[in-house]
Amino acid sequence: MVEEEARSLPMELSEKGGVENNGFVQNEAFDDKETDASSQEEMPKTCNVDVDPAATEELALKPYAGMPKEVLLKFSSQARYRVTREILFWLIITAAVVLVCATIAIIALSPKCLDWWQASPIYQIYPRSFKDSNMDGNGDLKGIQEKLDHITYLNIKTIWITSFYKSPLKDLGYGAEDFYDIDPMFGSMSDFENLLAAIHDRGLKVIMDLIPNHTSDKHRWFQLSRNRTGRYTDYYIWQDCTQAAGSVAPPNNWVSVFGNSSWEFDDVRKQCYFHQFGKGQPDLNFRNLAVQQELHDIIKFWLGKGIDGFSFSAVKFLLEAMHLRDEPQVNKSQNPVTITAYSQLYHDYTTTQVGMHDIIRSFRQTMNQFSSEPGRYRFMGSDGDEKEDIEATMMYYGTTFIQEADFPFNFNLINMKNLSGDSIFEAVNLWMKNIPAGKWPNWVIGSPNTARISSRIGKEYVNVMNMLLLTLPGTPVTYYGEEIGMENIASENVSEEHINSDPVVVTFPEKSPMQWDGKVNAGFTEGNSSWLPINSDYQSVNVEIQMTWSNSTLNLYRELTLLRINELPIHRGWMCYIWNDSNVFVYVRELDGLDRVFMMVLNFGRESTIDLKAIVPSLPSEAIIRLSTNFSNAGKAVNTKLIKTEMGEGLVLEYKTAKPVHTMEAFQGNCFVAEKACYSSAFNLLYVNC
Repeated sequence: MVEEEARSLPMELSEKGGVENNGFVQNEAFDDKETDASSQEEMPKTCNVDVDPAATEELALKPYAGMPKEVLLKFSSQARYRVTREILFWLIITAAVVLVCATIAIIALSPKCLDWWQASPIYQIYPRSFKDSNMDGNGDLKGIQEKLDHITYLNIKTIWITSFYKSPLKDLGYGAEDFYDIDPMFGSMSDFENLLAAIHDRGLKVIMDLIPNHTSDKHRWFQLSRNRTGRYTDYYIWQDCTQAAGSVAPPNNWVSVFGNSSWEFDDVRKQCYFHQFGKGQPDLNFRNLAVQQELHDIIKFWLGKGIDGFSFSAVKFLLEAMHLRDEPQVNKSQNPVTITAYSQLYHDYTTTQVGMHDIIRSFRQTMNQFSSEPGRYRFMGSDGDEKEDIEATMMYYGTTFIQEADFPFNFNLINMKNLSGDSIFEAVNLWMKNIPAGKWPNWVIGSPNTARISSRIGKEYVNVMNMLLLTLPGTPVTYYGEEIGMENIASENVSEEHINSDPVVVTFPEKSPMQWDGKVNAGFTEGNSSWLPINSDYQSVNVEIQMTWSNSTLNLYRELTLLRINELPIHRGWMCYIWNDSNVFVYVRELDGLDRVFMMVLNFGRESTIDLKAIVPSLPSEAIIRLSTNFSNAGKAVNTKLIKTEMGEGLVLEYKTAKPVHTMEAFQGNCFVAEKACYSSAFNLLYVNC
């Protein structure tokens, strides 16, 4: 009976939820041996203990991967998990808020990024002289496409192609016969589209010329106007003029840029038409709104093709005074009958008339319609060279509230009457002290209408002029060939042409073909001849050979463009004048937050020695030559108390200082910055509030 109760007790405990504890369980091998040795010995008895089921369940159940929702919910309500979860949640929210605020702060404090037309030099190409692809002796659009690698080799991102519209050859394309077509000399519209695609594929931009002031007398508009056809009747400026004894008495004394009367009698219409330039280039009547609309349509056409900007030329001639009074004579005692030259009159009634800037601003507004897409801003430059009137030139920038040109092209460095350290300073300072606040400067040292640097001021100054161009603040403009130091061709080798029989001889010494290599015709054409003679120095002055010379003009140009790209103070920092005299011009480029400063010591006169530490006492005693027009000097240390330069030598010095020049009271009037920025070394970024 007792034995039966003992056997029933574990069953009852088990039913009550008891836990069976077997204690130490022997392994099977040991059990077998014990059983065999003594079959009489009894097996150990089990001991059962009564335990609370709820406590057992809590001890046995732990979180595990893949647990069902019911189990997960049971644990999630526990304090240790709930508190941890809430802490992580609020940490994430706080981090997100901080990140958003930091992003907003960075955007708000960051300076405006330089646009493409600010970040790169502009390379101007005269297409007829760049590269001939079809052996006819004339450069063309396919030729430009063949040589795009040269542009990228120069570290340049922007190309400016001068006029290639369909036009009579005699006026070099400056009077368009058709604004919507390519002159066959340069190729076809398909060639242009292929060139444009190739330019953009390389990450480059392209600017076109547009001369809105006049057309060719072969233009369809003029032919319709001279016949008084419909709306075209007043597309040009017509006035009655008397004709007697084979001579024409013009309405007034206005003289064309090329000389002689700016009025020409037309036998078809029996009136005189007005032309500021050649008589084959009649001026459009911009007081006629239909004419203005025609120009807007032309702008839209080419922007629609995908070009990145326009250079508007001869815009100061767009309007003339309606009263047609005689212009004042420079020499009042001169017999009015003898006035034939443009320089003999003050052009008060034929240039920069009231309303002219409104027309240019309307061009800007049309271009802005194509600038809304990110990264596709359309650049607008203008030929606003007013020479003696710098304030009039600055008006082409527009106003604070009304945008006009991104910049008028700056020809101060071309217009200098003589070369010296002082004259360079005056040309640079004239622009910088008059530029409107926040506007971007630019510098031009060569053009299709100006003698090349080598011929204008001497080949010994080519390198130092390029050093000046590429280290000044703003956008530099390089005319093709100046990167290798090309010279004008001799005048006696230049074919003479007349512009529509005007009594003015037009020569093109600065438009000679690009010199690519030392082969026949300098690699410009594979034909028998070129439209202009190749310069006789082409075997030593060409791209191919200068690529192999470490001390060449071409390699210096490349090093300067790389310096401009890689060094923040050069392409967007302060510029401060340090010193100028008859021989040298010295200035620094520096950026707030950077202790690294670049000082340019440029010699435009004779051999010179200067003590710069006496001028700027905080200068370190030594500076390193980062670049020199003599490559062998690069990397050397110079004593800032004794800096010597030869004629035409240029130095880019680098040094470190805790006291930049633009913070010194003595130089406050000598420092300028266009797009102010400050550098944070801690975050490696630029910001504006400094």
